Amino acid sequence: MSHLVTVAPVLPEHRYDQSEITATIGPLLTSNPARRAVLDRFHAASGVSTRHLALPLEKYAGLTSFDQTNDLFVAIGSELAERAVSQALASAGLAPADVDFVLFTSVTGVSAPSIDALLVGRLGLRPDVKRLPSFGLGCVGGAAGIARVHDYLVGHPRDVAVLVSVELCSLTVQHGDDSTANLVSSGIFGDGAAAVVMVGDERAASMDARGLQLVGTRSVIYPDSTGALGWDIGGSGFRIVLGAGLADVVEQHIGDDVQALLAQHGAVPADVTTWIAHAGGPRILEAAEHALSLPPAAFARSRASLARVGNLSSASVLHILADVLADASPAPGELAVLFAFGPGVSAEVVLLRRPATGVRP
Repeated sequence: MSHLVTVAPVLPEHRYDQSEITATIGPLLTSNPARRAVLDRFHAASGVSTRHLALPLEKYAGLTSFDQTNDLFVAIGSELAERAVSQALASAGLAPADVDFVLFTSVTGVSAPSIDALLVGRLGLRPDVKRLPSFGLGCVGGAAGIARVHDYLVGHPRDVAVLVSVELCSLTVQHGDDSTANLVSSGIFGDGAAAVVMVGDERAASMDARGLQLVGTRSVIYPDSTGALGWDIGGSGFRIVLGAGLADVVEQHIGDDVQALLAQHGAVPADVTTWIAHAGGPRILEAAEHALSLPPAAFARSRASLARVGNLSSASVLHILADVLADASPAPGELAVLFAFGPGVSAEVVLLRRPATGVRP
């Protein structure tokens, strides 16, 4: 078993109302009045009220090459990652030199050396820190990252591990592309990062960690769904692939996967008091609710996060997890389920428990 000690969500400083973003980005995507009307409708129905962007809004008109956007991803992403990890470690009462393993995930930019390598010098991590950069998990990366860090800590119970997610989705918007996928994504994705500190059993006991215990995980790729979500990567950078049937895939499968994981631990959905659902958009949340027979209130935090910052790809579920921890949820002895979706279509489900009061980890 591993222990999730703390989560630090961070956002860029540039915050805008959805209507401001629509008015500025719309002309960059289309000059066709009919397609512009479609864009306006999608943005208004996105469930998003405000978003944080990597750059001042007026700067996006000048982003005309993948070279520009990727350089900005590395520069701004490194700053956000440094802030997130620094805050997470401080909250956990740990120093950079305590970190044994770093897993970095992003799907909105690439670099070699990767951002996790750049953090070694910026933060003062040990030169022998173990690192694993990940690209391609997409929105599932936050949930999958927690699960893969757990796998590492089961075999290294004395270690401290950090998951780092950086997503600058605004840098991927394609100028002159009025495809439905680009119009939808331009209205829902925001920019942000997060860091999660996790520790193994022995380390948790020595530091009297009081976070959440990770009980179990489930990973799955759904058949015949590869065209539903992802990127087409070319000379202009990342072009979104977003199929109309994604919500149907979610509704068809996620209920069975959550129930399968719970059953392995002698539980059923009714035993879960806290749900941490990736804020993929209104239709995705509705599909998951239907599949799990849950009321809309079950995903209230996810909808609130979507309205406040948009869909942050892999960082989204981590921001919602931070909101949950701030509310001291779940209560001692109670269960939480965290889940997200990504290209594949893939899903990751994580079962968490708050240790009972008075019980050491």
